[in-house]
Amino acid sequence: MRLLLILLLVATIAPPARQALGQATGFTRADTLRGSDGPGRAWWDVTFYDLAVTVTPEDSSLAGTNTITYRVLAPGHEMQLDLQPPMELSSVSRNGEALPVRRDGNAWFVTLPDADPVGSTHSVTAKFRGQPRVAVRPPWDGGYQWEVDSSGTPWVATSNQGLGASIWWPNKDYQGEEPDSQRIAITVPDPLRAVSNGRLRSEHANAGGTTTYEWFVTNPINNYSVSVNAGSYAHWSETYEGEGGTLAMDFWPLSENLAAARSQWTQARSTVACFEHWFGPYPFYEDGYKLVEVPYLGMEHQSGVTYGNKYANGYLGRDLSGTGLGLQWDFIVVHESAHEWWGNNITARDIADNWVHESFANYSESLYTECLTGSSADAEEYVVGTRQGITNSQPIIAPHGVQATPPGDMYNKGGNMLHTLRRLVDDDEKWRGILRGLNREFRHQLVSSAEIEAFIEQESGLVLGPFFDQYLRDTRVPTLEWALSGGTLSYRWADVVDSFEMPIRVTTRSGRFNWIVPTPHWQVLSVELNDASEFEVDEGFYVESRRHRGGRAR
Repeated sequence: MRLLLILLLVATIAPPARQALGQATGFTRADTLRGSDGPGRAWWDVTFYDLAVTVTPEDSSLAGTNTITYRVLAPGHEMQLDLQPPMELSSVSRNGEALPVRRDGNAWFVTLPDADPVGSTHSVTAKFRGQPRVAVRPPWDGGYQWEVDSSGTPWVATSNQGLGASIWWPNKDYQGEEPDSQRIAITVPDPLRAVSNGRLRSEHANAGGTTTYEWFVTNPINNYSVSVNAGSYAHWSETYEGEGGTLAMDFWPLSENLAAARSQWTQARSTVACFEHWFGPYPFYEDGYKLVEVPYLGMEHQSGVTYGNKYANGYLGRDLSGTGLGLQWDFIVVHESAHEWWGNNITARDIADNWVHESFANYSESLYTECLTGSSADAEEYVVGTRQGITNSQPIIAPHGVQATPPGDMYNKGGNMLHTLRRLVDDDEKWRGILRGLNREFRHQLVSSAEIEAFIEQESGLVLGPFFDQYLRDTRVPTLEWALSGGTLSYRWADVVDSFEMPIRVTTRSGRFNWIVPTPHWQVLSVELNDASEFEVDEGFYVESRRHRGGRAR
């Protein structure tokens, strides 16, 4: 019944006309092939990836296979796989028989002998090799990194958010697709150790001085979360008794940084505890929780969070809020771990809706601040401080159906939008119930922004369609225009979408805040304010305030 209500709400808060805001223009055929559920994708559903890759640091090369098990959803005989140059798809076979393959940019179209019966399950094996793209500015402009540690031992890491998993292995590289589970077998030269997602099932020594590390993920996983990390790793394990039972926590720093990791990574326990309180049980108890050191800043690889924050608090030693509060905790441990709930548990079906990942993860930083200090005022101070990073240059939601990078405002602006929602709900237990409810209702699911918006509207009891249009689909900041004359406050919303009527707290007596409900039309209220300097807007709401010059407005 709840799901039916959500679907009905989706129809009311996100009709086609509103979904069309900012539709894609100027994108290429390659962008559409990559970012849409096109005819080469829509008819089949991935159920399992069996990925085996040999990593050779000596010449920065890869070679491997990916056996793709899929279920037939509709008649179809041409399958789109994705693999980006300079990687090459050597062959695709089914039941040992090579299949014809044609290439269209980064997409490879495999012709199957016949259209298989709907509901049937089959497998194809894609063989690949090459020297993958080298990461330029990982993880944003990612790829493979071929580094060495201080002793000269090779240190290899992948990061491909935005660019996609097809930067190094062939798959259905579309965010609206996840396998139900995945095997990842990584062969590396000794003495390197390879770390990936899920749990380590086996280590197998091979002839020729290599070892194969077999990792297995039992839960659905988004493609860009799959990672290869290889180096001179140390390892230790702990357990955490949490809401979902006993959680295995594994830590993989470089051997040379073991002491620093044992000190800094203690924050992982308090991070999981805080987020279980606010969001519900850690979503991947079966696959465990890991921190893995890498040579870049870090990324939210599911059940294998990667870390490169130099074992210091803040963001590479800086506080992104400018308040000092962000120096009390390690940004990468906190932010990237939050993605286990927001991005990995709940995954946006279209990359355009990635605010569902980044806005909630950004907002999680303020919640962790509150867990750490015990003060909701500190949480608010932190999130308000991050407003200095907002540009309001593009809407948070990008064009749908294409490969387009979502704007950076999905971080700080999205986090402030969520904090504003907390203030509107005005009941912290109810707000916590909404956050936990999202992770329960959409557990291990692909979602749209509309579904998340509808759920929050339903559970909060607020009318939020114009609110989400304003903050997600418009670049303007709601501006409270006001004037004070003779004890009468005049006020209205300006720079807002149609029907925007967000309540807000303002001073109606010196030092005392009360709720008002502005609309785009002028209203008046008798107040006990003697001077305009006594009028304040509650800074917990992400809005602007502008005094209307010329006295009382009507």
